[in-house]
Amino acid sequence: MSIDHHLEQMAATLGVRIEYALLPPDRDGEYRHRHNVIRLRRGMPARLHRSVLAHELAHAVFGDTPSRFGPINAKQERRADEWAALRLIHTHDYRRAETIHDGHPGAIAVELGVVRSIVEAYQRVLTRLDDTVYVQPKMGAGQWAHREHVA
Repeated sequence: MSIDHHLEQMAATLGVRIEYALLPPDRDGEYRHRHNVIRLRRGMPARLHRSVLAHELAHAVFGDTPSRFGPINAKQERRADEWAALRLIHTHDYRRAETIHDGHPGAIAVELGVVRSIVEAYQRVLTRLDDTVYVQPKMGAGQWAHREHVA
C-alpha cells in the first residue's frame, strides 16, 4: 500500500473528509475541526500533496483549532510537522538519503518524496549521543521510538 493511500485510509478511519478547493495562494491546506474536513489546494505536486495531507491529518488527530495567541499556533504547526515526519519518513530511508546527499535537507526531501520542512521536522526529533541516534527520546532508560547505531 502506498503512503498516499495509507494517509487517505487514516483520514477515513478518523472520519475526516478530504476536499479539494481553491485556497488562498499562501495556503496549501487547512483542517477545519468543526466540520471535520481537510481542504487541500488542487494540483499540488505529489510530494507537496503527501506532506500537506499528513500535516493536516496531524491537526485532525490532535483536534487543533486556530488560536489568536501566536505561540499556540506555532506549537501546533511544529507538532503537526513532526507528527507528519514520523509517519512519512522511515529511519533506514532517512539514513540512506542523508548519506547520499551529505545531509542536505532539500536533496533529502526530494529523495524521500516529501517537502523540506518535513525533513527538518524529522531532524528535530532526532537526538545523537555518541555513536547512537535516537528517534523521539524520552527521559529514562529504554524510552525511545527507535535507535540507530552510526559510525
